[in-house]
Amino acid sequence: MKYTILLTSMLLAASAWAQAPQGEIKGDAVVHTAASALDVIAGAQVALPASVTGGAPYLGPLRGAPKEARQRVPVVVFMHGSSGLALKAIGEWQQWLASMGIASLAPDSFALPNRLTYKSPVDKATYEKVHALRVSEIALAAQALPGQPWADTARVMLAGTSEGATAVARYTGREFAGRIIYSWSCEDNYFVQAHATALPDDRPVLNVMSSTDAFFSPSNSWLGNATATGHCGAALKANKQASVVLIPGAPHTLLNLPAARHPAEGFLRDVLKP
Repeated sequence: MKYTILLTSMLLAASAWAQAPQGEIKGDAVVHTAASALDVIAGAQVALPASVTGGAPYLGPLRGAPKEARQRVPVVVFMHGSSGLALKAIGEWQQWLASMGIASLAPDSFALPNRLTYKSPVDKATYEKVHALRVSEIALAAQALPGQPWADTARVMLAGTSEGATAVARYTGREFAGRIIYSWSCEDNYFVQAHATALPDDRPVLNVMSSTDAFFSPSNSWLGNATATGHCGAALKANKQASVVLIPGAPHTLLNLPAARHPAEGFLRDVLKP
């Protein structure tokens, strides 16, 4: 009986994967050059609050940001998803942070010429090359912050969405006071060889997910994990400072939904104290 159930489950999983859409890969660069490593940060999208500029808030590339600051403020390093910084929602989210007195820096992964991009699903080895690239960009951002006149490096948070959130969950550095993971479930599935979550148990973590996320919830018929819950609860079970927020029916990009902003604002104020 057990064998029959297992075989049936395997057949169902194979059938679901057979119905998956056709993926696509473009480009082949997956390691930053010395030049692109500089451009990832120089071209990072930065939002600075009025308390830094002394006038209107700034939103634009770091290379064009004010060279002087009226004061140092807390910072969020934000890792964009697979569509890059062109996603309008990211700039809107950064401006929202600035309205709370929080600066933000979003590294530009597409500063790498011919960077590998994909339309899911593709093979796991390809995804893993991209994940390694994104983790390297977190280290670049962490190294760049001490040189910014507006950055209070004692109050820095790491956040990301989707592909970027996978890197946030895997990053092993200790520079960040807390982390926010949007639209990544910290589970084994089609997107990873293994989820490899490395979130520290002694730092606050907020995971915000759609309960019907198109990619990482059980709503995805080609998820590749029959026991998935669609959130980071299992990976965070030992963390007493962790919270998981599930938003029914939300889209994959949910940064600016009121149901996503409200818990994030409380989390940011508690951890960064802007």
